[in-house]
Amino acid sequence: MLLPVIGVIVGIIIGLLLDINIPAAYSSYMSIAVLAALDSVFGGIRASIEKKFQTDVFISGFFGNAILAAVLVYIGDRLDVPIYLAAIFAFGSRLFKNFALLRRYLLESLKNRK
Repeated sequence: MLLPVIGVIVGIIIGLLLDINIPAAYSSYMSIAVLAALDSVFGGIRASIEKKFQTDVFISGFFGNAILAAVLVYIGDRLDVPIYLAAIFAFGSRLFKNFALLRRYLLESLKNRK
């Protein structure tokens, strides 16, 4: 469970320390890639809590989701069709589902302690 949390913390610190400006033309690519990466992180935390975490699955999902999402945005840009909305829907719904399951798990573990 610590690996995904440590990765998020390190990523936030690096993001705050580095002065990187993303051009506006790439903002849709970055937003989808970040959403896909967050989906992978929450999925990794969930898998860790369920004792099913595998590092290779997490790493491949993290980069695979981000790349797939960026490719969808690129294809959508070339076709002038907002295909990125499919990625937003898919990753967003999975992100909220994983967050809801994590919240329930934490609430149940707090109830069991009392």
